Amino acid sequence: MISVIITKENIIGDSIEITDKNDVNHLKNAFRVKIGEHIRAVDGEKEYLCEVSNIEKKSLELKILEIKKDNYSTKIQIDAAIGILKNDKMDLTIQKLTEIGINSIFPFTSKRSVVKLNEKKEKWDLISKEALKQCQGVKFIDIKEPLKLEELPVKEYDLVLIPYECELDQTIMKVVKKIEKKLEKILYIIGPEGGFEKEEVELLKARGVIPVSLGKRILRAETASIVVGGILVNEFE
Repeated sequence: MISVIITKENIIGDSIEITDKNDVNHLKNAFRVKIGEHIRAVDGEKEYLCEVSNIEKKSLELKILEIKKDNYSTKIQIDAAIGILKNDKMDLTIQKLTEIGINSIFPFTSKRSVVKLNEKKEKWDLISKEALKQCQGVKFIDIKEPLKLEELPVKEYDLVLIPYECELDQTIMKVVKKIEKKLEKILYIIGPEGGFEKEEVELLKARGVIPVSLGKRILRAETASIVVGGILVNEFE
């Protein structure tokens, strides 16, 4: 079903008014929606099943048929801290983490980071929202402003994992199964293209971060981001 992202301001009584120029153009010219056609709208919290009731030159009106709660997100909060990657690799990572259901992304820089950014790119939110439409999700992924590695809020989480090539035995699931307390917030940390320096890993370990192995192969940062996220989401969905 065709999806459109809205805000609370778009909702007027039992109707939704679509006025964003790009959304209107996409619905009318790309999807060629017609009056009576069913589409879905999401506002980050709820899913609205709608029927197109009116089509104007610069707007569309949708009649709300049913309101559903978010049934697509994980039971616990799973966030990812990603060492900022080069252009298309970072774009791909954001797209795929949105698709699998990660809650928040913390872009960060470390000693071996190739890319240095002080503020997040505007296109990251756009990439995420387009991915949300495709995967039929409801909750918007929260992409934070870039931090330094040492600024990551690891103490706010029940469990923090870091894939590390020098860890040979401890896997993600081995660690998860050892945890006796109820997990509500999990963070995993993926390094940049150049990886982490040993001192950085030791600093994170001293703060309670647990190194894990992803197997014998060395994965690219964007691949590792998706693999770890997929394992955790599958375990806690």
